[in-house]
Amino acid sequence: MYRFLLSRQWVILTLIMLALIPTMIELGFWQLHRHEHKVALNRVIAESLAAKPVPAESLTAPGRAVAHDDLYRRVTAKGSFDTADEVVVRRRTNSDEAVGFHVLTPFVLTDGRVLLVNRGWIPADGAQTEVPKIPAPPKGEITVTGRLMADETSADSGIKDVRGLPDRMVMLINSEQRAKDLGKEVLGGYIALTAPEPRGGSPEQIAEPDHSGIGPHMAYAVQWWLFAAGVPVGFVVLARRERRDRQEAAEQEQTPETEPAPV
Repeated sequence: MYRFLLSRQWVILTLIMLALIPTMIELGFWQLHRHEHKVALNRVIAESLAAKPVPAESLTAPGRAVAHDDLYRRVTAKGSFDTADEVVVRRRTNSDEAVGFHVLTPFVLTDGRVLLVNRGWIPADGAQTEVPKIPAPPKGEITVTGRLMADETSADSGIKDVRGLPDRMVMLINSEQRAKDLGKEVLGGYIALTAPEPRGGSPEQIAEPDHSGIGPHMAYAVQWWLFAAGVPVGFVVLARRERRDRQEAAEQEQTPETEPAPV
């Protein structure tokens, strides 16, 4: 009755179906994990932004990665900006999606260690390979406040770490790389500056991260699982239709043609 399932065409179709089902199920779980990650990150951001600022040295240290639960935590530091070793981070956008640079300035703490401070966004004066004019930071010893961020890597950010850039220009904000260039102890991660607030031509501060949305990942997960459930249903429907068509064709072949009546 269903011997046609052993034909080459149907064997190939069956193998494709058997491969699609676990693939779609796995894609559904991948989207579910992305949903769970987004929910957890939103919770971390909300809690971090609501918490009172703490000294940066209490959450990070040279060679130490920023803990996930400390991401976006508001921290403070006392020291002074070192514009001699300031760099710009290439191809960064502001809230209006305009392409420019982030200004990364070493902040020398009172104990001599360095905290990297992303002072914000500035537009490009010309090509992205030209270092723009950088607004000066406040002079002298001050206290800064910012959101603690993890070091950027190509694997996590998707940004290719291009080599051979002009002096004072980088692609990634990475404390280990900057420590090698500066020859100093640099605290792990960096901060996105929130205070003191910019004045005049100062860089445009980086917007607070959005932690209100969860994205479409859960809907995508359900969608993939529905697709996985639909594959065997579709296979059964096709097989039954093929069986019916074959039966009808066989019955037509077995029915003798009616001879014309004599005149």
